Amino acid sequence: MKAPVLIALCLFASSIASAQKQNPVSSVVKEILPRQEHNIVAALESMPDDKFDYKPTPEQMTFGHLATHIGEANYSLCALAGDVPPAKPVEIKDTAGKEKLVAYVKESFSFCTRALEKADDSKLGETIEAFGGRQAPRAWAFIALTNNWSDHYSMAAMYLRLNGILPPTAKPKK
Repeated sequence: MKAPVLIALCLFASSIASAQKQNPVSSVVKEILPRQEHNIVAALESMPDDKFDYKPTPEQMTFGHLATHIGEANYSLCALAGDVPPAKPVEIKDTAGKEKLVAYVKESFSFCTRALEKADDSKLGETIEAFGGRQAPRAWAFIALTNNWSDHYSMAAMYLRLNGILPPTAKPKK
């Protein structure tokens, strides 16, 4: 590796470490977001269009409903975490088809990136209205957001495996 590239990488790593010390919660969530976006979108793209109505049991949601649920959760939780007005996303049905559902989820992640852009840890203790109308600290939204991403990816991965498709994170590195 050439010296200028190595120096740039060291400076970048140093700036990440500095941000994490100043704003440990918000900076780590912002660092996690691109990886989770990549994995979730790749999982949705891996499922064939004709399988978006698939659900493992009658009690579970369809894969298409999982996609709308991911988008709705992103819009809601990122607005709360970022202390920004909620976006008015396009209304979409879980039967809209793969192309539209994937686009909806991608846009919800774009909203998250914008909503969290200026977020820092100074407002973590402020009271927000969480799900069900209960009061919670803003920190709850950051934690719920990362939990949702993990939960939603694991659900998508399970649905893929049940259809004989290897989830993106299980594929061998190239």
